[in-house]
Amino acid sequence: MKLEFLFTPTSDLKASLALYRDGLGFTETWREGDATVALAMPGTDVQLMLDAHAPDAPAGPLFVVDSVETFHKSRPETLAVVEPPSEIPGGFLATYQDPGGATLYVMDQSTDAS
Repeated sequence: MKLEFLFTPTSDLKASLALYRDGLGFTETWREGDATVALAMPGTDVQLMLDAHAPDAPAGPLFVVDSVETFHKSRPETLAVVEPPSEIPGGFLATYQDPGGATLYVMDQSTDAS
């Protein structure tokens, strides 16, 4: 399990990019369509993922695992399921809530051909 992204929903991707990329100097690393952009942040390998698909979704850490299905089956009981594993471009994603109420995301890239 590796912390890969800080998932940050936004209702205005253009304004968010103006702040993080243009204002704070983060470097754009990739895009998926017109709604998701990842940015490298100074001093860390963790990237900021801006996403306009679900602007009201909670922000939180996004961990990458080899298999979301395997993780899901063996997760700690105290990790509550918010959204069970579902297919996304390149793999699968599941959403959980920890005992304190924080949201975390777990994804794999198991169907990514690259």
